[in-house]
Amino acid sequence: MQLTEARSEAELALGGIEALTEPKRAEPWMRPVEIAAAGLLLVMIVTVLANVFFRYVLAKPLIWGDEVASLSFIWMAMLGSALAVDRHEHMKLTVFLPLLPPRLARVLEVAGQVLVCVLLLRLLPVAVEYAYEESYVTSPALGLPMSWRASALPTGIALMSVLSVLSVIRTREWRTILGTLLVAGALALLLWQARPVMMGIGNWNLPIWLGLLVAFLLCIGVPIAFCFALGTLAYLTFASHAPIFVMMGRIDEGMSSLILLSVPVFVLLGCILDATGMGRAIVNFLASLLGHVKAGMSYVLLGSLFLVSGISGSKVSDMATVAPALFPEMRRRGHSAPEMTALLATGAAMADTVPPSIVLIVLGSVAGVSIAGLFTSGFAIALVLLVVLAVLARWKARREDMSGVTRATMPFVLKAALVAVPALVLPFMIRSLVGGGVATATEVSTIAVVYAFIIGIVLYGGIPRRRMGAMLVETAAMSGAILLILGAASAMAWALTQSGFARDLMNIVTGLPGGWVVFMLASILIFLVLGCVLEGLPAIVLLAPIMFPIARGLGIHDIHYSMVIVTAMNIGLMAPPIGIGFYIACKIADVPADQVMRRIWAYLGALVVGLLLIAAVPWFSTALL
Repeated sequence: MQLTEARSEAELALGGIEALTEPKRAEPWMRPVEIAAAGLLLVMIVTVLANVFFRYVLAKPLIWGDEVASLSFIWMAMLGSALAVDRHEHMKLTVFLPLLPPRLARVLEVAGQVLVCVLLLRLLPVAVEYAYEESYVTSPALGLPMSWRASALPTGIALMSVLSVLSVIRTREWRTILGTLLVAGALALLLWQARPVMMGIGNWNLPIWLGLLVAFLLCIGVPIAFCFALGTLAYLTFASHAPIFVMMGRIDEGMSSLILLSVPVFVLLGCILDATGMGRAIVNFLASLLGHVKAGMSYVLLGSLFLVSGISGSKVSDMATVAPALFPEMRRRGHSAPEMTALLATGAAMADTVPPSIVLIVLGSVAGVSIAGLFTSGFAIALVLLVVLAVLARWKARREDMSGVTRATMPFVLKAALVAVPALVLPFMIRSLVGGGVATATEVSTIAVVYAFIIGIVLYGGIPRRRMGAMLVETAAMSGAILLILGAASAMAWALTQSGFARDLMNIVTGLPGGWVVFMLASILIFLVLGCVLEGLPAIVLLAPIMFPIARGLGIHDIHYSMVIVTAMNIGLMAPPIGIGFYIACKIADVPADQVMRRIWAYLGALVVGLLLIAAVPWFSTALL
């Protein structure tokens, strides 16, 4: 499978849940939106780079730099969200619908699309009102009305509304469409009349609207961002006195944190990695070093995932880079395809703590944890998991056929090293600049993009001109899908918090016997399950504001707790039969999922052993801080 196809079929930052079908551009009239989103991404990157130059070289920071970058960012995010709707790239769970009878599955799928249309059309006037209210506030540096940036919300929602309505109309499932509208309208009217009763049951509304409803929507294939938004909208409408207007403010806040500016830039960095072949250079170098030893190709696969992940920040990009380069040789040496795929999936789960991990950036943003500390600790944690996987791989390779395998000559190794060194510099540059406090994650991400772009052109054959525009559009669409999830999850997290759920949960947990040990085990279980059902980013945004204060109250170090929950979520993401990362790995390797399922449990067990070690020994997480 080509790398570009693999990226288009799968996640992003960030490791994600998405449809396993190839995205398609549905509307020719969206071409200007693509150009605008790509241009805004470039404006954002150039502004951050200019800020870096003026701040660190001329010692004269641009006082308006952050405002221009923030303005470009929110517009790029909302237009990117619309592009993701147009290209069918919004992340969703695709496990359950195929298990149903085809006709029932189709009815539920169309019903879910209709509900998304209802959601967007309901939020559109609220977004317009929100942008109007922001006009009374002016930005401190440029003196512009804040409605200039807030108008991105109604614009993006309007575009998504039009695209969603057109998509529903083109299904021509008129009976299902009309039936869904009638049933939804009748239920809404009934629930509105029963609103006093619903409010009377208090926090029991949370499992109804933010639990059962969201779970049902996930199962029928509604994209994650819209599941969260629909659940929150229903909760606020039927079980709360809070106005819907507040929800729009929380979506804006969740999408527009300056820390998150690095998300689209690291996504673009992953695209450059794919297009230039920098990842393949690292794979070839490791193969020349270790390919001759028993289990050597397994070591190369794990080491490649470890190093490549430090460039791309994306599990899918990692797997799509490593698998085509290594699987033919591994197959020749007697490795079975299901075994290789199992190692690929669990190796990608291991590598997600290696910076620049988008999951770590988002976690630092929502939980108030040092991103520099997370980046520093992430290397050590990934090494722990790499060791346990390597030990298992070595045991499994005890009967590996090494006949005909020769050791690479020193000139060949040196040549491979010379080609790989410029690429190998990137992960260590990112970690050292952020970890050393030299620059922020956003600034480092832009520097890394420029470095990778120049090195890719000079040393790795460059990027085809026709590919450059496509990379920017892919980045905008993928980033928009990620950021819309964060915005919707922020609104849902606010609903959970304002209901008093966080306070009640804290009282329950702190009253449990066993102290921090029981809390840590409970956290592992929770995030393992959430990793299976959701994905790292929405799970973090939902629960981090609730769980981290409890962890701090029990004396657990922020970085230690961060590493435990991120590792648990990554294991859940790769755990069959629900974990979508598992199916993405099978798709990239082109191996039937049922064959891989039988082989992956030993590797998942090794990761769980590593996770328990990380949870029990805080030193692994904090030694390098």
